[in-house]
Parts: sequence; C-alpha cells; structure tokens
Amino acid sequence: YGVGSASAGVTKARSLLELARLKNQKNPELWVEAIRLERRAGNDKLAISLMARALQEIPLSGLLLAENITTSPRVEQKSKSAAAIKKCPDDPRVITAVASLFAAERKNDKARKWFERAVVLDPDMGDSWAKLYAFELDAGTKDTQEKVKKRCISAEPTHGELWCKIVKSMSNRGKTVAQNLDAVAQSLRDKMRLN
Repeated sequence: YGVGSASAGVTKARSLLELARLKNQKNPELWVEAIRLERRAGNDKLAISLMARALQEIPLSGLLLAENITTSPRVEQKSKSAAAIKKCPDDPRVITAVASLFAAERKNDKARKWFERAVVLDPDMGDSWAKLYAFELDAGTKDTQEKVKKRCISAEPTHGELWCKIVKSMSNRGKTVAQNLDAVAQSLRDKMRLN
C-alpha cells in the first residue's frame, strides 16, 4: 500500500487510496494507509478526521482501533484504549497497543501480562511476538527472553505488518524464526529510540 505514496506524490497517493476505498469498502488497511499518508504529509487534522470517518465506517476493526490508540496524544490514550478494549476485547493488535502503553509507563508486570495475552490470542501474529520480545530485552531477564524466543519459534508466526515487511525482505530470506524475531525486535527498539 505504501509504495506509491513516496514516488507519485501525496496528491496522487491520496486519490488512489480514495478510489481504492470506494471500490473496497470496509477495508481497514486502506483506511490506515490513508491516515498514515496524511500524517507523513504533515496533515494531522486531516488524519484525525479520516480516523473518525474510518471508525464510523468500521467500528470493530482492531487494526484501526490499535492505530487510533498509538497515534493519539498521550492524554487521550488511556480513554481510547479502554474504549477499544470494550469494542474488541480479543483482538491481538488492540491488546498489543494497550500493552505498549503499559510498557511506556514502565508498568512492567501489567505490560508483560497484556503482551502474553496478545500472543496467546493469536500465536500467528509475528508483530505481537516481536513487541513482547523487544519488551523483554528492555525489561526482562535472560531467562524470560529465552522463553519468549522458544515459544515464538514453536509458534512459527507468519502474519503482522512489521513482521512480514522485515521477514520478506530479500536480506532476510532463508533466516530462521529466531533470527527474524531478533531483526523485528531490533527494528522496534530502534524506532522507539527515534521517537
């Protein structure tokens, strides 16, 4: 989805995403990409407006709710996460977003519990495993890190936005699940340092 936005310009990307949303209604990935495009272009007000429209059209989308939690201002994140949990109590993306909030507040026990809940809900979601592992690298012991890595290897995750992006890149072809977990977790940690 994000490939055209860099080369064709924001206006062209915006119109393509609008056409795609008209033809593929109720597609949360297209809404999220449109929202991210506006944020990258510096149009935060338009991004907020698009998010509101998206949540009206697809109120039970875990992807949209998780994006809403992570991109909201800090003071709104708690209330948005509570609302998201009420709407989608079993969506691993929402649970992972809430766990990330706890991790950012250094509430490590709560964060660990919520990350664990996310990987139990959907063991195939690589992003949840990577976020749990990155959390354990920062706040856990060697023992907990190894346990998470072993459980991830046995789960063999294949889904997740960041997971697929990194695992399917040519430089990571043929790597093991453990090596991929390390790569995705490192990418997450690097991204956190930049913010």
